[in-house]
Amino acid sequence: MTQRSQETVIGRITSVYGVKGWVKVFSYTDPIDGILGYQNWTLVQDGKRQSVKLAEGRRHGPGIVIRLDGVNDREVARSYCGADITVPTADLPELPDGEYYWHQLEGLSVFTVEGDCLGVVHHMMETGSNDVLVVRPSSESIDQRERLLPYLPDQVVREIDVASGKVVVDWDPEF
Repeated sequence: MTQRSQETVIGRITSVYGVKGWVKVFSYTDPIDGILGYQNWTLVQDGKRQSVKLAEGRRHGPGIVIRLDGVNDREVARSYCGADITVPTADLPELPDGEYYWHQLEGLSVFTVEGDCLGVVHHMMETGSNDVLVVRPSSESIDQRERLLPYLPDQVVREIDVASGKVVVDWDPEF
């Protein structure tokens, strides 16, 4: 995922829908139609950035379909397929204490309760049963292994301190 410090990815344009310029969107928001609440998007595709406006959108079955302002043709819409949808982090609603956006966790150092460094949160994955921290090795880590840690607050994830850049987990480094 492409990400800048002042913005976050909230979805991806996946394919065209119909012949009037609509596209299907895979939303990373929860609920998935929360993506429709953001009107001004920046699309990032192949290293290029383009500001666009959401003209209209709606739920369609299990997904989302949208039309961008000024796009009324299937072939023009096709050119946007594969683009990540980003918004400024300042536009995101504030979360209650103890809840975090994924982009806030990415880049934090991960330590066991015993103080061993396992690496850095590279990204998060949604698996269905629970989210997963993908922890990649860093110069401080005890080894060079990538680890997948279940994001289970109070069970595996014991403490998150975004300000100090640290996550403390109850996890056996041998896993």
